[in-house]
Amino acid sequence: MTPLGRYVVETVVTLSLVLGLAVLILYAARRVGVGRPSGALSIAGRLVLDPRRAIYLVRVADSIYVIGASEAGLAKLGELDPKSLGALEPAPSGEAAGFRQVLERLRGAAPAAGAGNDSEKP
Repeated sequence: MTPLGRYVVETVVTLSLVLGLAVLILYAARRVGVGRPSGALSIAGRLVLDPRRAIYLVRVADSIYVIGASEAGLAKLGELDPKSLGALEPAPSGEAAGFRQVLERLRGAAPAAGAGNDSEKP
């Protein structure tokens, strides 16, 4: 075998071994749970405005924060009333619920100010 042929074979074998080792490490890390969310932080809802902008409802302990995400970074847009947390149920299988669904549940749990009883109107 020529020196060039031997070099090509060694390179291909080495790259194959490195690729196989990388796949094995990623598989083991996923089985162990590396990268899974844990603790009191979870995403309660998400609204994608365009490919680089979104609004998130983030639950931290017993508060819900409204966070804006863009290419400039993250910004706190507001905070929702902790009493309305009871209306939020964990999303199935770790996926975030739709933003509209979460806001509708919150609206149903805590009516807006000024929304009185309709029987009082003439």
